[in-house]
Amino acid sequence: MVDLDLKWIRNQFPALSQEINGQPVIFFDGPGGTQVPKSVIDAIAQYLVTSNANAHGAFTTSERTDALIASARTAMADLLGCASDEVVFGANMTTLTYILSRAIARQLQSGDEIIVTKLDHYANVSPWYALCERGVVIREVEIHVEDCTLDMNHLKQQINERTRLVAVGYASNAVGTINDVATIVKLAHAVGAMVFVDAVHYVAHAPIDVRVLDCDFLMCSAYKFFGPHVGVLYAKREHLAQLRPYKVQPAPEEVPSRWENGTLNHEGLAGLVATINYLAELGHRILPGVKNRREALVAAMIAIKQYERDLCQKLVTGLLQIPGLTLYGITDLTRFDWRTPTIGLRLAGQTPHAVAKALGEQGIFTWNGNFYALSLTKELGVESSGGLLRIGLVHYNTVEEIHQLLKALAKQSYD
Repeated sequence: MVDLDLKWIRNQFPALSQEINGQPVIFFDGPGGTQVPKSVIDAIAQYLVTSNANAHGAFTTSERTDALIASARTAMADLLGCASDEVVFGANMTTLTYILSRAIARQLQSGDEIIVTKLDHYANVSPWYALCERGVVIREVEIHVEDCTLDMNHLKQQINERTRLVAVGYASNAVGTINDVATIVKLAHAVGAMVFVDAVHYVAHAPIDVRVLDCDFLMCSAYKFFGPHVGVLYAKREHLAQLRPYKVQPAPEEVPSRWENGTLNHEGLAGLVATINYLAELGHRILPGVKNRREALVAAMIAIKQYERDLCQKLVTGLLQIPGLTLYGITDLTRFDWRTPTIGLRLAGQTPHAVAKALGEQGIFTWNGNFYALSLTKELGVESSGGLLRIGLVHYNTVEEIHQLLKALAKQSYD
């Protein structure tokens, strides 16, 4: 396996020391929100003590807040590989997507088309369906049920001269499938359509370079990559300047702040900077010769991707040996470059909620339900019976934790 310093990593996360019913807590709930390093907690508290003020004031704490906002934009630009003025902050991915979709709608006409997929979280579906009231046509791309991958041939058939935007997830938050976003971007741009990428689930698991990807918009959430509740939108500068957001009249017109309605979550931004600095420190430990924060972040995320792939292989191999267990998504180990370490499954004769509750009583935290990937659970035929049990690994998880999970699930399958 990739040689990550798991002792150092786990020592950064205070939540990992908790116990439930005398058992150490095992967090397999990462896709719903990861735990945070102590440095993030400290940064939030420090901001509230020393810099708590609104922006653009003529006094010290406000000036510190202005500097923090600029620092947060630079930090996210380093993570995503973009310019700092292409970074927009908001409450969460869903809110930002609705803000952006309303602005895009101002340029659409009746009969224009938007493409969504049956693999996506509904935060990247519902905001686009809301535009039907303006006569916009929504086309929905099918999936291959047998491995929960996007039907790329069906996608190609949906794209035409009326397509104005393709909304796609970088990776499924329910079953881990990674989509071929680079190919999707090329197909969309060939007909002059924009591409909106939901990278909320993906960003915790692998490096991103939006310049290479060439997408028009990309969304993520710090809460899903070891930080606080802050939504982040990347958009090409020309789109941020040309599209007209809905905003209050006195708000600034400059990019990117014209897209940020109301006061930002300043303490959250302080935590966001600390989150990215944590990942950068991990990168420096892995590759001491890196020259800057961007290089350190790429080094960290490459190592995280490989480590998590190894963990996921061990998990999937063990799960497939449990009687009565159905695993949804890619199970072929040679295709694991196309999945994150997020697993959707069911145990025969038991609801996902019952299994999650039994695991939770043993200190093993997992999610159950549809995780807002409603079309997916409907296509899999499990929506009406409780959806899926979801196991989500991140880089602070260990082989020992996987062994405990497998043992607990095997016992549960016989009960």
